[in-house]
Amino acid sequence: MKKIFGIILLLIGMAAQAQFKKATLQASGLTCSLCSKSIYKSLIAIPFVQEVQSDIKNASYNITFKDGSNVDFDALKKAVTSAGFSVAMLQVNMNFDSTAIKNDTHIELAGKTFHFLNVQPQILQGEKTITIVDKNFVTNKEYKKYSKLTTMKCYETGIMESCCSKKNGTVGKRIYHVTIG
Repeated sequence: MKKIFGIILLLIGMAAQAQFKKATLQASGLTCSLCSKSIYKSLIAIPFVQEVQSDIKNASYNITFKDGSNVDFDALKKAVTSAGFSVAMLQVNMNFDSTAIKNDTHIELAGKTFHFLNVQPQILQGEKTITIVDKNFVTNKEYKKYSKLTTMKCYETGIMESCCSKKNGTVGKRIYHVTIG
């Protein structure tokens, strides 16, 4: 019985983690191909990254994640900043299974908490692209635009505040602010 329970937990964990397949990251501050290569080396060294294809012309990187890996968006950002640059945009392709979303709400998906901004109420099904709109994941202009769309403190801090999560014990947990597209 314990073996069966363990296998079920493993499969559930793998299914939840497998929701992120690929991403497109745009960096800012690049001036030459050596800059691009520096970011490429930082990204490909991340354990959950399988492949990186760089587009020097657009200063962007198409990233494929390893199957079953736990994707950490902050690690992607850190790789870019440790190379001496900043993230201008991060879009992630994610598989949804009849997930209801509405504007300015929190949803737990694949072991992460997402705060949806600037979206219409809808049911997400299949592969969709989400854009992370947290500070240091978008330009300052974009960050200011999204900050006007919520009154929740978590957008400023990136951390679940006590006002939002006393009931479920997620105070202090990282929260990603996203929009569709």
